[in-house]
Amino acid sequence: MSVDLEIIIVNFQSTDHTLACLKSLYASLGDIRTAIYIEDNGSTDGIDRIEEHFPQVHLHRNSTNIGFAAAVNQAIRKGDAPFIMLLNPDTTVFPGLLQESLALMEKSPRTAIIGPRVLDSDGRVQASARRFPNALTALFGRQSLLSRLWPNNRFTRQNLTANTYMGRNPVPVDWVSGACMLVRRAAVDEVGLMDENFFMYWEDADWCRRMRLNGWQVFYDPRASVVHHSAQSSRKKPVRSAYAFHRSVYHYFIKYDQGKRWYLHPIICMGLLARLLMLVAIIQIKKAL
Repeated sequence: MSVDLEIIIVNFQSTDHTLACLKSLYASLGDIRTAIYIEDNGSTDGIDRIEEHFPQVHLHRNSTNIGFAAAVNQAIRKGDAPFIMLLNPDTTVFPGLLQESLALMEKSPRTAIIGPRVLDSDGRVQASARRFPNALTALFGRQSLLSRLWPNNRFTRQNLTANTYMGRNPVPVDWVSGACMLVRRAAVDEVGLMDENFFMYWEDADWCRRMRLNGWQVFYDPRASVVHHSAQSSRKKPVRSAYAFHRSVYHYFIKYDQGKRWYLHPIICMGLLARLLMLVAIIQIKKAL
């Protein structure tokens, strides 16, 4: 039977969250014909429970953690539905999410990606829609010290689009978080799959940028909502996650700079390395306390 939508969840040591996510997801499907793919990256926390509770899902077990982008691509290659949704395992889907997003896709044939409003566990809006990173992103990004101390400064507000948008209508944005995004397969066929050089982090920004460079649109839709209980997988291996984040930042810069500012490459590399070492030191201190 053909389906309207394929939903992809990449799981790594988050099976409890994946089970809860699936429960909320099935409660919100309505009459949408779906196929759900769980790509597991070598979890050891009872992944077999997914088949026990949800035998209708397509569960694939990778022997090791191959990364988020590679796992997503595995699932995309298996299907042919016109729309694909990426969904983090640590999310709770609200009723109407899928219907609102699919309706907007049907109305906007040149829209490649739609991201809903993403909420923290306490109901606060996450910065799930943002501008493409630039030289100021390191200072005024979502997790930067300056953004935490002065969240309403002009540069942070410009960077974190979702935090400042107060309207109720969908708006075009630079990029949306891969924690929950609806993607048009026709756009993927034209632009290509996720870049697997991003092990995790920033593959969503890169994908959206490639879509926009090829004439497609990316929308943030605040009418549809999902709760994201953030960073459940990355907390289990914080040092590895920190390394993957900084490596992806460097790859993103190199990919789009294309050697134009080659003289900045070693400076950025050293700056990211210093930031990573500082973060690892903080992680180790917290563990020791």
